[in-house]
Amino acid sequence: MSSQMIIQQLQQIEAVMREHGHWQTQSPEPAAFASTEPFCLNTMEPLEWLQWVLIPRFHALIEAGVPLPQNFSVTPYYEVALPATTPGHAVLLLTLGQFDALFQDPTP
Repeated sequence: MSSQMIIQQLQQIEAVMREHGHWQTQSPEPAAFASTEPFCLNTMEPLEWLQWVLIPRFHALIEAGVPLPQNFSVTPYYEVALPATTPGHAVLLLTLGQFDALFQDPTP
């Protein structure tokens, strides 16, 4: 898994979110980031977490040169958390699945 592939996939997630009107210009309140719940369930909407936590955190990890998570997956959460009526639902799940695939151990 190359950093460039991860960056490209993060950019693709952002592009899909922008295309379907999910990209926000206003950051959530600082307290929303203090959540201890996975995906900030109690303080952010699922797509807010993608934009304001996941994407920036992965960029920071790559820039810092630290090891990235392995066997990491967010798609199962979004399959449950996003209503089927969410604009761009199918393409969002597809794009997130492609992102997750970068972190899976190849099968022997």
